[in-house]
Amino acid sequence: MKQGERSVERRAIPALKELLASVPGLEIDHLERDGRTTKDSRPDLVAELKYAGKPLILIAEVKANGQPKAVRDAAHQVWRQASEIDGNVVPMIIVPFLSEQAQQVCRDEKVAYLDLMWNCRLAFDTVFVERRVEGRPEPERRALRSLFKPKSARILRAMLQAPERRWRVVELADVAEVSIGLVSTVWAALRERDWADQSDEGLYLSDPDHLLDAWAQDYEQPRGEEVRLYTHLHGKQLTDKLLGLRKGEGRIALASYSAAEWLAPYARHSTNYFYADERGLGALHTALALSAPPRGANIVIIVPDDDGVLCDAEPIANGLVVTSPVQTYLDLMHAGERGEEAAQHLREEHLRWPK
Repeated sequence: MKQGERSVERRAIPALKELLASVPGLEIDHLERDGRTTKDSRPDLVAELKYAGKPLILIAEVKANGQPKAVRDAAHQVWRQASEIDGNVVPMIIVPFLSEQAQQVCRDEKVAYLDLMWNCRLAFDTVFVERRVEGRPEPERRALRSLFKPKSARILRAMLQAPERRWRVVELADVAEVSIGLVSTVWAALRERDWADQSDEGLYLSDPDHLLDAWAQDYEQPRGEEVRLYTHLHGKQLTDKLLGLRKGEGRIALASYSAAEWLAPYARHSTNYFYADERGLGALHTALALSAPPRGANIVIIVPDDDGVLCDAEPIANGLVVTSPVQTYLDLMHAGERGEEAAQHLREEHLRWPK
């Protein structure tokens, strides 16, 4: 057992005792580390129990890594161990934290589980105990924030926009305009979470839905200068002015509700949203006759520090440019009002993938 797993094991023993003690009629005869030998390996923990007067053995694998792929491997390991023990055996996995996806892996593999945030599930005979706790521990939050940073997000958007595509590392780095090293780092994180896999043809997303769900939950809008201004133009007048912008006047993309109106109309919004570079900001100022708002702003422009959201923006009908469906979805999910409803409508129209 690795050092990190020994640290988890020290915390796991009292947690497991507390869980078992909460089950009426369940007696703990003995609980030990590195229990009985099996042909394959030793379980990390073995609890000899009695329930309704009948002997019961619980064996647990303790792991420092609770990501779905590692949990699935641990489930196969603990089942191999269980198959070599005579009697009624309950296999279990104990880790620091199990996401909802990792918990589902445990349910699919039919193993009990317990994490150190007290997500747990224990089922045998007539006993059923299940508990779910909201939130993530800070280390997991930091790891996800790192995965969703602007440079990494370039890779994720490229893959989500073509999830069926098989990518070579160099090819993906070129498309996302990032280093090969960053692609390898992001790839390892995706694969660890069972969101991606690899075939002879290259890297691909195996579970784009769970990736997008996790990103939406931890999404932070691209950092940059936010400008709130006013225009007297509306509807067709405003669209005509945008169509009149010439190439070379900077990069501009309709965003949020404004992008969704073209991609998957759902909810009209009185404010128009854009991402733009500095030249694009100047072009919008001139074309839309923007001014400081006398009452309320109806134009919101973000000049992002990282231009990834502009690099993968898409031209649509009439030559207008909108943020990609992935970026539009993420922005809508955090737009307030009816943003989440508009986001779900957009996802149904543009972000549905084969299971």
